Amino acid sequence: MILKPKQQIIIGLVGEIASGKDTVADYLSKKYQSQTISLSQPLRDILDRLYLPQNRINLANLGMALRKKFGQDLLSKVIAQAVKNSPKKIICLPNIRLKSDLVEIGKMKYFILIAIEVKPKTRYQRIIKRAQNTDDKTKTWSAFLKDSQLSTETEIRKIAKTAKFTINNNGSYQELYTQVDKIMKKIK
Repeated sequence: MILKPKQQIIIGLVGEIASGKDTVADYLSKKYQSQTISLSQPLRDILDRLYLPQNRINLANLGMALRKKFGQDLLSKVIAQAVKNSPKKIICLPNIRLKSDLVEIGKMKYFILIAIEVKPKTRYQRIIKRAQNTDDKTKTWSAFLKDSQLSTETEIRKIAKTAKFTINNNGSYQELYTQVDKIMKKIK
């Protein structure tokens, strides 16, 4: 793929909770100078402004309320505009969760969807260790399984089946990075 001067590669990452999407996004940023634009960041900003905890339930509920009031494709439109405004050649969107997330983004010429797969027990261990959301450190296995049934999580497997590439992230960081490098070689 040969890009013209202003064309961008937009990499969408889809995977269940704690599958390694942020790890891949960080790696792309460091090695390939990509910019990460998170679909959840606008929601996190609003929760902060309202002094509400950034937990999975609040993020899901806020996202549902905004989509209901302003359209299912609201976040897709917001993120598509952020992508267009970015000067970077490579953009990483690390948290594609819903079909509506792809409405505008999926129309972009050089959009590539990558699925990340990981065993549930491994994801559970990672979520407790990283503590990204306020309730992650104390999360029980049953709460983790319940989180996977949130509306923001149930479409992930279907969307992952449409991905152009799939990464198996059950191994080491080096194994993960090797897979990312192979994909980047194919798409650059």
